[in-house]
Amino acid sequence: MNPKTTTRWPGVPEAFVSKFGDLFTAVLSGWDRLRLCGTLRPLFNPEWMRAHLCAGKVLLKDFRGHAEGLTEQIHARALAAAAEVGRPYRFLKTSRTSKEGIARELVQRDHVRAGLVTVLGAVEPCVAMTVRLNRESGRLEPRLEDRRALHLYHYFQHEQFGLCHVRVQTWYPFTVEVWVNGREWLARQMDEAGIAYVRRDNCFTHLADPVRAQSLCAAQERADWPRLLNDLLARAHPLHPQITRPLHLDYYWTALQSEHATDLLCRDAGTLARIYPAWVRHGLNSFGCLDIMRFLGHRVPATTGRVNGRFQAEALANYRHRPEGVRLKHWVGQNSIKVYDKAGQVLRVETTLNAPEVFKLWLGPTQTKRKRGRGQAPKEGWRRLRRSVTDLPARAELSRAANARYLQALAATGAGRPLGETVAQVCAPVTWQQRRYRALRLFAAPETAVLTLINRGDFTVEGFRNADVQGALFISPARSTKEKRRRSSAAGRWLRLLRAHGLIRKVPGRHRYLVSEKGRELITLVLTAQHADVQKLSALAA
Repeated sequence: MNPKTTTRWPGVPEAFVSKFGDLFTAVLSGWDRLRLCGTLRPLFNPEWMRAHLCAGKVLLKDFRGHAEGLTEQIHARALAAAAEVGRPYRFLKTSRTSKEGIARELVQRDHVRAGLVTVLGAVEPCVAMTVRLNRESGRLEPRLEDRRALHLYHYFQHEQFGLCHVRVQTWYPFTVEVWVNGREWLARQMDEAGIAYVRRDNCFTHLADPVRAQSLCAAQERADWPRLLNDLLARAHPLHPQITRPLHLDYYWTALQSEHATDLLCRDAGTLARIYPAWVRHGLNSFGCLDIMRFLGHRVPATTGRVNGRFQAEALANYRHRPEGVRLKHWVGQNSIKVYDKAGQVLRVETTLNAPEVFKLWLGPTQTKRKRGRGQAPKEGWRRLRRSVTDLPARAELSRAANARYLQALAATGAGRPLGETVAQVCAPVTWQQRRYRALRLFAAPETAVLTLINRGDFTVEGFRNADVQGALFISPARSTKEKRRRSSAAGRWLRLLRAHGLIRKVPGRHRYLVSEKGRELITLVLTAQHADVQKLSALAA
C-alpha cells in the first residue's frame, strides 16, 4: 500500500509533511545517477556471432586479426577526435584512478564549457566474444568469456546533460555505457531557465523557485532516451555503423543502474543536525527485514509475514559516516534504499535499482495501443518492470513511491520532541466509553512485550488479532478450553487498554487492529529509549 503524497511536495507522504513540514523549505524528487548501457544483443550469442562474421566475410581463423584491427581503428578515431579539438588523451595504468576526478580537474583548469573534455584509456575486465578451438570437435567456434580489454572513456560537457561520459569497449561485442548525473542535468536546465540556486557537490541547498525546479526534474523522466543516447554513441563511437553493417544491427539501450532521490531542503543545518539522529535510530531499531522488503517492492503478505520460499537474497542494513554525511543504507538483493544528511542541510532518501524486475507495472488501456500478433492488443494486467530505457518513466514512478514509503515510516518517530512530553498522556489514567482505564507502565515487561509485538512490520497493512497479542503474553500453548478463554479475555483487556489510550484502532467490520499514528510514534520512542546507551544520554543531557 503506497502512502498518499502531497501535490505541493510530490513524493513526500502527507503524514511526513504534517509532522515535519515546517522544518523544510522545498522538496526535489528526480534522477540522481543513471548508468545506461547499449548492447548489440545478437553478438552475445555464439551462433549469431558466427553469422555476423560470415556476413562480413571474416573466417574464424582470421578473427583475432579482424578484432585487433577494429580495436586499433576505434583507438585511432578517439585520438584523432581529441587532437582535433585540442583536448588531452591519457592512458591510465590502473582502473582504480578516479576518472571523474581527472575530468572535473580539467574542466576547472581549462574552463571547458561545451564539447569534449578528455579521452581516458584503461584496460579493464569485461565480457567479450572470442574464437577458441573446441578440442572435442577439433573445430574453431565463437565463445563468450571473461577477459580484459581496452576501454575508452569519453568525457563531455554535454549541452543537455552537463558533465557525462561514454565508455566504449574496443573488443567484440563492443558494449557501450553512458553515465548521466540527474542533478548535473538539472543545474544545466535551471541555468537556461534563469532559476537561481546554491549547489554543494551533488545536491542543492537552496532553490529560488522549487516548483519550476521540480517540473524540470519531471521533464527529465519524459526524455527521448533513444535519440539522446544514439547521439552520444555517434560522438564517442563513430565506427559503430561499420561494425553493425553485416547484420544491420542497432544498439539496444537499457538502464543497468538508476538512483532516484527525494531531497528535502532543511531551513538550516542546526535543525537537521538535531533531528536526523532520531531518524537514523528509528531506521536501525524499527525497520526489520520484512519492512525493508516492502519498501523495495517485494510482496510479503501481512497476514502470514512469510517470505516466498524461492526468495534467496538477503536483507541487510549498514550505518556509515561518509564525507557527504551520515548514511543509513538497506539492501535487498541487488536493490537498496538509503537516507543521507547531505551537505548538512538536505535530507535525502534515495532508491537504487540494479534489478528492476522485482517491481511490477500495471499495463492499462493507454499502454495497450500497440498491436501484436494478428492485430490483437496485449491484455491488461501486471508485468515485471523491464531494464529497457522505455520503462524509465515507470522506474522513476516506482522509485519515488519507494522513497515515499520510507519517509512514511520515518514519520513515526518523535524527532524533535522530548520523550517526557510524548509519553505524559499515556502515563496517566484515562476514561474511555464511560470506563476508567489504568495508566501504562511503559518499561514494564508485559507492556514492552505487547508494544514490541504490535510494532512489527507484518501487521502494518492487515493488522493484528487477539490471538497475536496472546502470543506476546503467554509462552506455552493453552492446555484446556477454559485456559484458552482466560487467555482470550486477558488479550481483550489489553486491546481495550491500548484503544483507550489511542495507541491502536479497530479495523471496521473485522476483528483486527492497527497501530495509530500516535501509537507508532510513542512505541518507536519507547523501544529506542529502552535500548539507548546511558553514557550517551548523560552526555546529551549535560
